[in-house]
Amino acid sequence: MSVQWDGSPPDPAGRGRADGGVRTDDAVRPERPEDGPGRLPAPRPGGRAEARRAARDRAVPVRPGRGGTGEGGRTAARAGRRDAPREPRADGRGGSGGSGRRTAARSPERAGRGGARRLIAWSVAGVLVVLAGAGGAVYYKLNGNLRSFDADAIAPDRPPESAADAHGHRPVNLLLIGSDSRAGKNSDLGGGDEDGARSDTTILLHVYADHRHAVGISIPRDALVTVPRCKLPNGKWTREQPGQMFNSAFSVGNSESGNPACTLNTVERLTGIRVDHTIEVNFEGFAAMTGAVGGVDVCLPNDIHEGNINPNLGRKGKVVLAKGRQRVSGQQALDYVRLRHGIGDDSDVGRMKRQQAFLSSLLAKIKSKGLSPGTLLPLADAATRSMTVDPGLDSAAKLVDFALTLKSIDLHEVKFLTTPWRYSGSRIDLVHPAVDTLWRTLQADRTIDGQDATGQQDAAGAPTAEPTPSPTPSAEPTPAVGADGAPIRVTVYNATNAAGLAARAAETLRAARVTVAGTSSRGTARATTTVEYGTGQRAAAEKVAALFPGAAVAPGQAAGISLRLGRDYAAVGAAGGSPSPTATGPAGAPAPLPTEVVNEARSGDDDICSNVSYG
Repeated sequence: MSVQWDGSPPDPAGRGRADGGVRTDDAVRPERPEDGPGRLPAPRPGGRAEARRAARDRAVPVRPGRGGTGEGGRTAARAGRRDAPREPRADGRGGSGGSGRRTAARSPERAGRGGARRLIAWSVAGVLVVLAGAGGAVYYKLNGNLRSFDADAIAPDRPPESAADAHGHRPVNLLLIGSDSRAGKNSDLGGGDEDGARSDTTILLHVYADHRHAVGISIPRDALVTVPRCKLPNGKWTREQPGQMFNSAFSVGNSESGNPACTLNTVERLTGIRVDHTIEVNFEGFAAMTGAVGGVDVCLPNDIHEGNINPNLGRKGKVVLAKGRQRVSGQQALDYVRLRHGIGDDSDVGRMKRQQAFLSSLLAKIKSKGLSPGTLLPLADAATRSMTVDPGLDSAAKLVDFALTLKSIDLHEVKFLTTPWRYSGSRIDLVHPAVDTLWRTLQADRTIDGQDATGQQDAAGAPTAEPTPSPTPSAEPTPAVGADGAPIRVTVYNATNAAGLAARAAETLRAARVTVAGTSSRGTARATTTVEYGTGQRAAAEKVAALFPGAAVAPGQAAGISLRLGRDYAAVGAAGGSPSPTATGPAGAPAPLPTEVVNEARSGDDDICSNVSYG
């Protein structure tokens, strides 16, 4: 291959110009006279080697018309624009000679690099715009999924907000509700055709002020409580309803979406604890969440058949959930947490234990996958599609901010337990004063084993409460009776300005098998709680007064027995139920919970096969 040389600078690819530069074929340009026929011209001076020699010798002139200064060269063009040729620089990088050729060769390369840098910069900017747009789209989607209930549906007479600790941090109380609405696709998952909705699961999660400990309290759906005034879908408010099953609060108004605000009001009335946030998830959302995390590990002590899931089936059917460890999602996960029959004593108590085990396993699964967008976004999308929240969590940003406050809680420091309870026929009664002590413990931001959130022990010598007898199935309990053998009936009056005391005192009376004839928030203001009695009712009145230490007993104007609550009851019992010698410990700290209540608590990292049944 012959190579031709001329006075034009090479192009960036090294091939030369189309008008006679370097060529890579065998064509030969016309010979110059000085070349002689058939002879290749000698390489012209002014190349890189000569430029280097010029730099070394600093005295070798560069011939005009050669190298980068030749006719048509770029340096010549520059020189023409400046009206005078520039002298060569001593370092050989000037605008003449071989250095000009180097400059000419590099200029397009540098232009290419600049273009590449601009391209990279624009690409990064584009990626950021896309990410920001995607983030906005994700937030928009999650916001569109969310539903929230009206803030006006929350009762105005609420417990006070939790006090801050020495560092200014506050505990957070989160109400978790799993509803059994059959609306929409939920009917395919729930296996029922009832109208309206009920709360299938309710857990009050108390996150301690240090945000490193938490305890979830399961409230039995069959427990008899007072449902306070609640707002109906038409905007009207109901009347207070004592002696109702706890899960009926969610059904107030009989709407397909349920009434989470009424459940919130009922929990606050029951516990004396301010609920900061509420999250309700229905069947569809729950099933989707388990799929989003790739399934949840669970365990069962025996096989579960179709007939156990649906008692109306009329036959045993095939195995739906096998004995032992397994991973479930979707319908199977829902079957597990709703399972009531074919295991233990077929009670709701055992079901609550399995729900606690399931939540522990779900938290462990999420934590093992890491709190990354890849984990959280599918989970958040699945959850929010079937989620109703309080107004304080009504956007994706608020949910994310709240979730980030929980990231430092270790699984071992998450405890689950059920309110102290006992059977009352086919229903469940909450055990007093143990349940009152539990609420006081949370109000004081104490752990269930008597420590504060940073691990400080109570004062030495704190009394230990006598263990409450383990709940056992029994026949319908005999109501309390007076000296004449007739059941004791009491009307309760709240004679103070503190809200909710009449209902709280009524719960104490019912726990003692005393019939509550009614409650009222109207009464003549008084300092001391007094039990008034009609003719022949003194003995019964004294039994009632024994339930309220410090209460006076006096004859009244009306027949029957009236309990008139005074400021002494408000001062001691407003936050946690009736005043009781075992309700508080030294210096006003809550007394220790009964040993078996603490021992029954489940840690988030417990074996998934332990404590999943009752009876």
